[in-house]
Amino acid sequence: MEKQLPRAGKLYLALLHYPVLNKAGSVVTTAIANMDLHDIARTAKTFGVEKFFVVNPVALQRELARRIIEHWRFGHGALHNPFRREAFEKVAIASSLEEVLDQIKAETGCAAKTAVTGANLEGDWLTCGKLREFLDSNRLPYLLIFGTGWGIAPEVVRNADYRLEPIRGTDDYNHLAVRSAVAIILDRISNP
Repeated sequence: MEKQLPRAGKLYLALLHYPVLNKAGSVVTTAIANMDLHDIARTAKTFGVEKFFVVNPVALQRELARRIIEHWRFGHGALHNPFRREAFEKVAIASSLEEVLDQIKAETGCAAKTAVTGANLEGDWLTCGKLREFLDSNRLPYLLIFGTGWGIAPEVVRNADYRLEPIRGTDDYNHLAVRSAVAIILDRISNP
């Protein structure tokens, strides 16, 4: 298997727990799910993501995430499973999307281009192939924003630079777990 050349641009992920929608369409805060942290951290490491941000405004939720991360990076989990420790090195916690954008700007020296994801996004879409071209051809940071609950709140969608093309299955059913969507999209961005 041929090893890929490193990208010129940097790819970041954000998993939003606020502002997201519930089934009724109201803006809510969702709870952090342990398996999302594990699976998305491993996927981010596999596909060369710079950092995976877990975004939640609730201090107790961020503390839960911090404890899980520390267990796998520094606690018994780090000794038990070094592969998991390595993946958790990619995970950061933030209280807001603005905090994520500020951290990326501080790390890279420029503002990240943002792309929202979702099963029901409308309007002009950025394809995964085009995002791959952007990452290969310029040195900008790109932030892929994934939502929990029933999707990302409209104000985040409106403020994003791009809407990434949705994942389509073989029929009308389209309600993937976010960790599955992350894996599929990162594979499509990484492999022509």
